[in-house]
Amino acid sequence: MNLIPNVPPKAFTLSSVVVGFLLIDDLNANEQNALGNWLMLVAQLLCTNAAYMQLQQQRATGNPDNVTNAIPGHLDNNPNGTQDTINMLEKMVKALQKEVGDLKKSL
Repeated sequence: MNLIPNVPPKAFTLSSVVVGFLLIDDLNANEQNALGNWLMLVAQLLCTNAAYMQLQQQRATGNPDNVTNAIPGHLDNNPNGTQDTINMLEKMVKALQKEVGDLKKSL
């Protein structure tokens, strides 16, 4: 399963900001808190699992200094990384434009 696009880390992080801002308008404070806590739990699970997988990869390759090159889909291994970045940024711009339009209508 390949859910994560091969884009630069800053663009990927920016996408989470966009999603967060899109979600807050439709949720009250209690719903935001509940959803935020649930997402943090999921994030902790993913981080813990990924860290252990990296440790296993490091031990298997015997190369403790160069772990990022062993990660499948790392940007250095992806010639389409630039196009993926452009696609993601275009989607984020459209989402932000829609959000700005919605805010203007509500004023």
